[in-house]
Amino acid sequence: MNLPVTVANMKPPGYLIARAIACSMLLLVLPSCGIPNLRPAKPGLDLPANYTTAYDGAASLENSSQVPIEDFFKDPKLSRLICQALAGGNQELRILNEDILIANNVVLGQSGTYLPFVSLGATAGLEKFSKFTPEGTAEEQLQYLPGQFYPGLPGNFLLTANISWQLDIWRQLRNARDAAKLRFLASKEGRNYAVTRLVAEIAENYYMLMALDKRLENLDSIIALQERSLEIAKLKKQFPRLPSDTELPVQRFQAEVSKNQSQRLITKQDIIQVENRINFLVGRYPQPVDRDTKSLSDFINLSLHALSIGVPAQLLQNRPDIRQAERELAATGLDVKVARARFFPQVALAGPLGPAGPYSPIGVQAFNPKYLFWSPESMIVSFAGDIVGPVINKRAIRADYKTANAKQLQAVYGYQRVILNAFTEVVTRVSKVQNYSKSIEIKREQVGALEKSVGLANDLYRFARQGVDYMDVLFAQRDLWTARLNLIETKQEQLSGIVNVYQALGGGLLGCGCGNPRLPQPGPSLSQAPQGGSNPSGTEQLPSPRKLPDYNPTQPGRLPLPSKPPMPLPSPGPTLG
Repeated sequence: MNLPVTVANMKPPGYLIARAIACSMLLLVLPSCGIPNLRPAKPGLDLPANYTTAYDGAASLENSSQVPIEDFFKDPKLSRLICQALAGGNQELRILNEDILIANNVVLGQSGTYLPFVSLGATAGLEKFSKFTPEGTAEEQLQYLPGQFYPGLPGNFLLTANISWQLDIWRQLRNARDAAKLRFLASKEGRNYAVTRLVAEIAENYYMLMALDKRLENLDSIIALQERSLEIAKLKKQFPRLPSDTELPVQRFQAEVSKNQSQRLITKQDIIQVENRINFLVGRYPQPVDRDTKSLSDFINLSLHALSIGVPAQLLQNRPDIRQAERELAATGLDVKVARARFFPQVALAGPLGPAGPYSPIGVQAFNPKYLFWSPESMIVSFAGDIVGPVINKRAIRADYKTANAKQLQAVYGYQRVILNAFTEVVTRVSKVQNYSKSIEIKREQVGALEKSVGLANDLYRFARQGVDYMDVLFAQRDLWTARLNLIETKQEQLSGIVNVYQALGGGLLGCGCGNPRLPQPGPSLSQAPQGGSNPSGTEQLPSPRKLPDYNPTQPGRLPLPSKPPMPLPSPGPTLG
């Protein structure tokens, strides 16, 4: 006898669905309640609008960093050395090229992590159960088709497409991909900065080599003067006319000649060392360096391209190290978002656990290969989804999140430091060029006066005038040698200062038949795909080449105006926007 049964508190199906949805939303929201707050960065200094405090010239937008190498140095032999080093001779640039390729490979590895993983597999085998087992007994009674029983030794043939897919609903994987892209661009900017330093170092050593040539010429001229004075002292000793015409002047002049001849050998060794330094930078074994052989006066009058330092804001565009720090700063902002996504549940689509991990197989299976493509009877499908989120003991996740925040702050302060250093370098080096240029004019007058004094002292000593002895000649020649040496060294420092100003402005990337490396273009594997910033639609793009950085507070990860510090920090997610 069937009795009616009444179930109390019976809920309609719609209510149960609503409760399931509410529980799912609660599961998604609860993990975000324990996310620590980010520490803000301290604001940096405002970038001055111009260099008027350190530069005598009027402010202008013209910038020497845009001048090609050949036009700036105006020396074909120096340009040839630089181009040879940039063409692949320098080993440091080769190493940096490999760093770029490594960064490119990292991007390549990250570019597919948010897409489904599909693998194809095939299995073939034979399997027979014992008749004294339930499986073997049942197998003899089974029919795969009406009236068709399994053979005594059935096979197992399987063709599958295994699929696994982690749904990137929090943009964790895409943000990691975009951070790798930014670091790839940063590695290219790091190489560009090394190029500017290499150009400056070769040019500095080249002008040092020219200065050493002039020092050698100066020594030769002084030695010739002193040897003539030595002969005069010997004659005056042989035919004395004054009490001072003794052996003493002969020995003093001989000592000066020997001292300068010794110094000449040391200068030759210095030349060899500088030549070998240039050869090392160019990437070749020691050999003589071809250089311009100018007279002393031509070397002192040597001039490079006129300097135009522009405005400080142009440093953000022209300095590769600033652009590198900019890319690193943007990448660390994305790293914070990657670490933040770990607080939320992860959703994955997969099937049962296989040899390579969870996967969802879709394929065909049969005991005989001729039945593999009997559809739909031979098809197999396994599909499931997992959602896993942290609930208890999230210390490791919090630690990673705080570490990402600390690294982001390091990138902010590093960005500020690089800008401050760039501005300081320009101011210091421009001041050096100006002061040494003025010093050269004064030293010219000093050398001219000493050349006349040496001539007068030699004439008076040769004709045995009363009141002039060998010490006057000796001191005059020594002062002339020292003054010429100081003039040569001052000119060398002036040329070195001009080269360093060129490098501090970002110069050295144009010329030698190369394109403009200030506009880094990713390789074929780095397509301009949408990246994961704060925009859920993924419409934000990688930082593109720009004339000057602009700032929009609604778009995290962008750089500030040149006169503002890089604040606020790039937001790691919607709750911090």
